[in-house]
Amino acid sequence: MEADSGTPVEVGLVGAGPWAATMHGPVLAAGPQTRLAAVWARRGEAAARLAGRLGTHAAVSYEELLERCEAVAFAVPPDVQAALAPRAARAGKALLLEKPLALDLGGARALADAVAEHGVVTQLVLTKRYHPSTRAFLAAAAAFEAAGARTHYLHGAFLGGAMATGWRLTLGALYDLGPHLLDLADAALGPIEEVRAAGDSRRWIELTCRHRHGAVSQMSLSGAVGLASSRAGIELFGPAGTLALDFGAVDHGQCWPVLRAEFAAAVRSGVPHPLDVRRGLMLQELLDRIGRTDP
Repeated sequence: MEADSGTPVEVGLVGAGPWAATMHGPVLAAGPQTRLAAVWARRGEAAARLAGRLGTHAAVSYEELLERCEAVAFAVPPDVQAALAPRAARAGKALLLEKPLALDLGGARALADAVAEHGVVTQLVLTKRYHPSTRAFLAAAAAFEAAGARTHYLHGAFLGGAMATGWRLTLGALYDLGPHLLDLADAALGPIEEVRAAGDSRRWIELTCRHRHGAVSQMSLSGAVGLASSRAGIELFGPAGTLALDFGAVDHGQCWPVLRAEFAAAVRSGVPHPLDVRRGLMLQELLDRIGRTDP
């Protein structure tokens, strides 16, 4: 499907659960850089309800969804994404991917290989990275001499509610919250070369990372603590003092327009976003290393 740079990108949405209904669907339908072409989910009635609410078409099959769009956004569990996204890549569709890419390293590698083979554009929904405060923090971190960092991401969503789902309850905070902290620490302090874990990812897990230039970061993760609201942030320490980012109460309304615009620009230009499937594979490799050492 060819279009000029001013034509909205036709995006098909896979998934009709809470995240699809509250984020992916409304954001992609709002435009103007994108148009929600169709919704498909394994639960057809849920797809029909969401499509009706967003004023779009409910595809009766994944194949029909692919026929109706030029890009596919995934709002499904990681194992489902890993199974379906390579098919979209083989069909030449750009991919808006969730983190983690898969539930295992093999699935993530297969997805990355399909993307590389077919040369499609990809972008990760690492939400915090699209907020202006995060970008300002990372720009400042590039000139900050850091000896170490402390980071945390803590909430109680796994204790009950829409986010207390199968894969999150099984793998815990490491796979759901871990990609955010690993990505930010890696971006702020340099590539993570060593990582050790202590604790239980389903309750509380601590990560210690050594970065390429010698800095050390400590990460605290839990989705099972009774907090009224999430607490999340990263603080760098060095000879000049500290540099901090608090993203626990970040206004995601400032993230979504940036994410949508940058995805559309990447699709139209054919140039992968910096937060592409290769970034996702790097994070998956770290998760796999941690998982193999997690007591």
